Amino acid sequence: MLSGHIPSWIGNFPVLAVMIMSKNRLEGNIPPELSKFGGPLILDVSENCLSGNMPSSLNLSSLKHLYLRKNGFNGPIPNALFRSSELLTLDLTDNHFSGRIPHQINTLSNLRVLLLRGNYLQGPIPNQLCELQKLGIMDLSHNRFNGSIPSCLTSVSFWSQGKNDLYGIELNLEWDLGAGAAGTYDNSNLEMYLSNGAHGPPGQHVEVEFVTKNRNELYNGSNLDYMSGLDLSCNELTGGIPVEIGELQNVRSLNLSHNYLSGSIPESFFNLKMTESLDLSYNRLRGRVSPRLTELNFLSNFNVSYNNLSGLVPDKGQFAIFDESNYRGNIHLCGSIINKSCNSAEEILATTSNHEGDEDESAIDMVSFNWSFAASYVTFILGLLAILWINSCWRRLWFYYVDACIDSCYCWIFKHVFNR
Repeated sequence: MLSGHIPSWIGNFPVLAVMIMSKNRLEGNIPPELSKFGGPLILDVSENCLSGNMPSSLNLSSLKHLYLRKNGFNGPIPNALFRSSELLTLDLTDNHFSGRIPHQINTLSNLRVLLLRGNYLQGPIPNQLCELQKLGIMDLSHNRFNGSIPSCLTSVSFWSQGKNDLYGIELNLEWDLGAGAAGTYDNSNLEMYLSNGAHGPPGQHVEVEFVTKNRNELYNGSNLDYMSGLDLSCNELTGGIPVEIGELQNVRSLNLSHNYLSGSIPESFFNLKMTESLDLSYNRLRGRVSPRLTELNFLSNFNVSYNNLSGLVPDKGQFAIFDESNYRGNIHLCGSIINKSCNSAEEILATTSNHEGDEDESAIDMVSFNWSFAASYVTFILGLLAILWINSCWRRLWFYYVDACIDSCYCWIFKHVFNR
């Protein structure tokens, strides 16, 4: 297993095509010398101990696949990564990047996979991401994004128009360049390939980790070509789910869980014909689960737990395989799937509504009482002071009365407390 810093002499290879140094104990940062000749096509330094800001002088103009996941990189994401027209895969998962996603996005970008999971990114999700027309997999989960979900995501053609392949001819052309091994070090997880017109390295070097169906999946080869997904879970997103999200007909995995989304589940979701996993749990959604969702014939994972949904749970088609674990925390739902009769659910709903109404009325009465009492007390004190100020006779009587009360209290305490 390799340790120490990435040597700067690696940048002396003018035709370096692939550099894989993942799963080592490398420290420090990426040396700027690596971009001396434009950098490799694939750079994988994931699962190391690299840290610091990414060098601003790093110019990876020919880079197509960048894997930095599970390191300690911090600071803002370099703008150059979103301005590149060559980059196909950008994996920054599980680092310490902060700030906002850069807005300077190249409209001619060929980016297919964007993985920013597990960082400290914040602010609203920029509408400029909708300009990534060829984007197929995007994971922004486990960050601090806020605001609403951009409705313009339907402009991403791969998600909405139902194309069949993610990388397509781009991946095949890449390997037509050919590559010869410059060095493969046993037990050190280091592979380098130099472009020389020979047969290229296998396509499994291009791979993507993406969480779907509650498990971490590794996609490569043909499996990757047919995968598409959008994960916005574990953020601070608010507002309703845009109706337009239902137009993402080619998305196979959609995860919006663990946010503060409100409103109802859009009726348009019945258009998600290719979706296999749909997770809307841990939000503030209301209304019913639309019966039209039973038209999603490929749906194998569905979760709306811990919302405020109500009404009858669908039990046709794919929904017949789901059980109460998919609907936990929605006390107003009913149906045979969750073993709750709709009559009892309606009674609970009515009782809860009445109880909430009584509490609201009580709260209003208490507020009114407190304000009235305070106003009456202030009025009484001001009136008493005015009378004593105007009438000197009453003022003398008042102080005489107060003095008598004090004497009486003193005598009572002296007699009963001190027994004298």
